[in-house]
Amino acid sequence: MKKLLTLSLACVLFASSIYAGGFQINEHGARAMALGGAFTGLANDPSAIYFNPAGITQLKGTRFYFGTTAISPSATYTSGSGSTAREYEMKGQLFTPINFYITQKLGDKLAVGLGVNNQYGLGTKWNGSWPGRYLAVNTEVKTFFITPVIAYELFNGFSISAGGSFVFGDVTIERKLPNPLSPALADEEIAMAGDATSFGFTAGILYKVSDQFQFGVNYRSEVSLDFKGTATTTPATFYHPILKVNLPFPNGDITAPLKTPQNLTVGLAYMPSDNVTFTADYQYIGWSSYDKLEVTFASYDLDLNPANGVQNVSSTPREYENTYIIRAGLEYKLSDNAALRAGLLYDHNPVQTDYIEPTLPDADRVGFNVGFGGKLTDNLGVDFSYMLLTFSERTVSKSKFGFNGTYSNLAHLFGVNFSYSL
Repeated sequence: MKKLLTLSLACVLFASSIYAGGFQINEHGARAMALGGAFTGLANDPSAIYFNPAGITQLKGTRFYFGTTAISPSATYTSGSGSTAREYEMKGQLFTPINFYITQKLGDKLAVGLGVNNQYGLGTKWNGSWPGRYLAVNTEVKTFFITPVIAYELFNGFSISAGGSFVFGDVTIERKLPNPLSPALADEEIAMAGDATSFGFTAGILYKVSDQFQFGVNYRSEVSLDFKGTATTTPATFYHPILKVNLPFPNGDITAPLKTPQNLTVGLAYMPSDNVTFTADYQYIGWSSYDKLEVTFASYDLDLNPANGVQNVSSTPREYENTYIIRAGLEYKLSDNAALRAGLLYDHNPVQTDYIEPTLPDADRVGFNVGFGGKLTDNLGVDFSYMLLTFSERTVSKSKFGFNGTYSNLAHLFGVNFSYSL
């Protein structure tokens, strides 16, 4: 049973894979999103703080850029096949990760900036009576990254940057447990919640080779998060104290370390004319850092479990693989005050087939992006974007968690950002 709890915690900590590779969110600016996220080599608005902070040396004065991405995912699980097939739908949710950036040019070569965004998170909800309820019912992850950066133009057209991230995260898990007396009796419930703080860093390079061509490199480090929280089991009846039956899971404190992946992105931008820009990115994601999840049960309920205070560690293999995203974008300026954009991405998932389960119904995906941006006044602008994220259907026949079936996913993303300059 403890292995199931370890699996449950592993699932929730990485429950947002239907939005970006693994549980990573990459949509942190409507303009960049419309370009398929291919922005590392362009990086010429304040969202460069995320995509490539070296780009902020291109921005004059004081710039603000803030907005959100509305993410509406759907997922379907099908058990069996043919006449025995039965379909179950994940409950609909709307997620709105935010982004806020401010940059300031200091002299001719130096620039500083501050960014706030949600780089990892989201979650899944399934019906409390569905067959996978012992693996997943309600899971949610939230993270906030607060990232100050500094950038400097070393020589004409060549800029470098560095920054640090203060990271805050919390996790919530709710799912069912089989009744320890008999499967025919009502299920029990377990609720787990925890939080963590940590640090990371970022660095970038941008080189403007000519008026028509420039390229960039951006690195974001791993972040080690040590989640600490509590686990509480709610019995279906009052039998535990009366019959002295141990809880299937111990009430009390739990800890679980996890490490987000490092990212290395190389991008280029090509401007054949004043009103046309092509962009392309290759993003490497080091998911192999997530090879297992260990959960430590640090304390127990004294009345229901006499082993109070005994440390107990359980480990579940995850075996993620390093992966990549390929991105391409096109911007066409209708005038000095308006532009149309389009993009395309291919995101190769990091999860091996046998490790797929309901809180991680991951698959290779293709994103189709469009967008529009324009100035409302001399100082105020707005960008809109839309992404249709399609997923390959994925069938699991040898599940490591004993839950075979077929998963089909889809997501719609809508982005909006406002810009303001002083």
